[in-house]
Amino acid sequence: MARARNRIAGIISVFGELLITAGVVLGLFVVYSLWWTNVLADRAAGREGDQVRDHWAADPGPGALDTKDGIGFLHVPAMDDGEVLVKKGTDSDILNGGVAGYYTEPVKSALPQDKQGNFTLAAHRDGHGAKFHNIHKLKTGDAIVFESRDTWYVYKVYKTLPETTKYNVDVLQPVPKESGKAKPGRYITLTTCTPMYTSDYRYIVWGELTRTEKVDAQRTPPAELR
Repeated sequence: MARARNRIAGIISVFGELLITAGVVLGLFVVYSLWWTNVLADRAAGREGDQVRDHWAADPGPGALDTKDGIGFLHVPAMDDGEVLVKKGTDSDILNGGVAGYYTEPVKSALPQDKQGNFTLAAHRDGHGAKFHNIHKLKTGDAIVFESRDTWYVYKVYKTLPETTKYNVDVLQPVPKESGKAKPGRYITLTTCTPMYTSDYRYIVWGELTRTEKVDAQRTPPAELR
């Protein structure tokens, strides 16, 4: 009987050690996913952002918005995430680099300089830079500013959609009717996963262009960023 009890105690002890080990491994995976991937992505995005600014400094005159390394920088004071490099595409190999990407499919994004359309962007909410982590802090009237080589584009938030299906492509349409708009204009749409730490649904923020400002020699930011 004593031998049987000892054997059972031994099995329980081993099982407990396995559970502890599994917990440690899971904890390390969470740390990697939510912290270390941010560190790596921020480093990569910083290097790419520097390349874009070096490109602009070498060729400061007006020209096409797109560049080899990225099209410009998103500034959203309410999200407090610093400047966000914007690149073409929303595939994971793009967004995992700690940037925002503009959609090429299923609905092609307009670009800020277009006379009308919807500049539609995606970025991660958690891990890999988490550039849209604080998207829930955006409220009506908040500024969203896009910086290109020669122009500041100032948008104002007019509508948010805290949850919608990941298959809802209507939010990306040139005229985002789900936001209440019925006529062509110059819109911006931010999209990311929700709730936090999941990818079950999408969180949407819509803004509308209010004005543009030419970039001066000192790259003085617009009032919304001071």
